[in-house]
Amino acid sequence: MQLRPIRTEADYQQVLQEIESLFDAAPDTAECDRLDILSTLAEAYERLHFPIEIPDPIEAIQYYMDTRGWSQHDLDACLGGRARSADVLSRKFCLTLEMIRKLNRELGIPAEILIQPYQSLQTSA
Repeated sequence: MQLRPIRTEADYQQVLQEIESLFDAAPDTAECDRLDILSTLAEAYERLHFPIEIPDPIEAIQYYMDTRGWSQHDLDACLGGRARSADVLSRKFCLTLEMIRKLNRELGIPAEILIQPYQSLQTSA
């Protein structure tokens, strides 16, 4: 396959097949370089045609807690206590700037996710 931009779904599928065939390419080889280039082309196509939306802040907190093995008890320190963390997770209370900073620092949740408007019982964002 000649290297060229991915313009159609058929082009994309062809690139994916070739990428799969190159998975075991040895480092510092022409095949490995080709794999890198094809992967970059596929990523660009995917970014354009299959964009991923920024997740809801509360869903992101729950995801990060699950992946790090945190319980609600672990979250209490970031959100100001057991009652406050329960209120945030149940959407009864919105995140404050200080909570966002702590969640970013402690869980590594990107601030751009946490500052997104979201539905809560406190406000209708």
